[in-house]
Amino acid sequence: MKQTSVKFSHAVLVFAGLFGLLATGMFVLDKQLHIALFLAVIWVAIHAGLVGFRFVTIREMMNLAISRALPAFYIFLLIGLVIAALMKSGTVATLVYYGLDWLSPQLFLPVGFVLCALMSLLTGTSWGTVGTLGVVFMGIGEAQSIPLYWVAGMVVSGATFGDKMSPISDTTNLAAMSSETDLYAHIKSMMMTTIPTFLLVLVIFMLVGLDFSMAADAINQVQGIQLALATKFNLNPLITLWPVVLLGYLSVRKMAPEISMSACVLAAVLIAVFFQDQTSQQVANALWSNTTADTGIESIDALLGRGGLYSMAWTLLLAFIAVALGGILQGAGFVHALLAGLIKRIQSTGGLVATTIGTGCLSVAALSEAYIAIILNSELYKKTYADRGIDAAVLSRSVEEGTTLVAPLVPWGVAGAFYANTLGLSVLEYAPYALFNILNPLVAILFAYMGVAIIRKAAAQT
Repeated sequence: MKQTSVKFSHAVLVFAGLFGLLATGMFVLDKQLHIALFLAVIWVAIHAGLVGFRFVTIREMMNLAISRALPAFYIFLLIGLVIAALMKSGTVATLVYYGLDWLSPQLFLPVGFVLCALMSLLTGTSWGTVGTLGVVFMGIGEAQSIPLYWVAGMVVSGATFGDKMSPISDTTNLAAMSSETDLYAHIKSMMMTTIPTFLLVLVIFMLVGLDFSMAADAINQVQGIQLALATKFNLNPLITLWPVVLLGYLSVRKMAPEISMSACVLAAVLIAVFFQDQTSQQVANALWSNTTADTGIESIDALLGRGGLYSMAWTLLLAFIAVALGGILQGAGFVHALLAGLIKRIQSTGGLVATTIGTGCLSVAALSEAYIAIILNSELYKKTYADRGIDAAVLSRSVEEGTTLVAPLVPWGVAGAFYANTLGLSVLEYAPYALFNILNPLVAILFAYMGVAIIRKAAAQT
């Protein structure tokens, strides 16, 4: 059968069926996204066949996309190892222990924001941060009579910052992989819009928190957590923080993330065995699938039980299928056919960035899931950014600012439902106070229209 060009109406049909299948997976099949994606691959492959592509060619489209994604798949596996190793070495426990000493009445919101940002930056997960430090801060905030919507907004803001910026975050790696840009180039690009927003939000939290005061019950709660951590771990920061220092040093030296993360894992394992009195078997089991700790504090036990290779299976398999799907959508021309008319109407770079962020928001709202939205929006705009001479790191940044930041603000989304259930407030209650999530996309769009933080290919290659 001879290949023909894809018509706009056909592309609309393909994407309508695609989103319909994903919505079915979310709302009808109890969030069985992997099965929905598998059916979506079949749906798109059938339509690729209808426009003239043979099965061998369609399989090559999937193979090519997956081959480009292999480096990120390696990193996904290393993320699980890094998290588990940092838990067993006492690195995370040390940061929590000494970080809680920084709390003071007036600085509760800004310090909490920084602590949540550091925790999520270290672990690469906003969910783990919300489920641990978030729960702690909600309890302390309630004891201090601080409005809980401000506390929840602060927690979500800080947790999302690290989830977006951490080199071991799955969304950070997924955005870089899907946009075909280097991980550290992606992070450097995000810093241009994220750091100014972070500082702005920090100042706002400082101003809001000036009237807060510390209650005795809150002090007792903090001391209880610190005592539990000190009982479970040796908390000498000169030893336990070495894995983080090593990871940061190698990252600054622009070593490959696989090397940086592997070195971090090895250092943490040595500390766990020789300093924390963990057996080799305990550490090995944790690196495969970590288990909850036994400090006696539920939220801390859950934090210290995170990580392991097995913990990354869900994300890895989802990304594998979604990347294959994106390969067909791009290779068969459905993406180009759908956006050709829209892209022609976008004249300015600011308009392109704003549209990228906007469609990312809509994708997350429609799909209730950031992972798929990241991959699909990267595929949608990849060629347009390249044709206009804009570096892929600007695309990856814009995609994350329209997806990772927005996911916690969607009430019916996976992240929103988790945060609301964990923090005890509905999404609509805390969303207006998740200042980082709201302001970062707006700052990025403003910068784009001003011509700020736009990396051109020629500049990136020099």
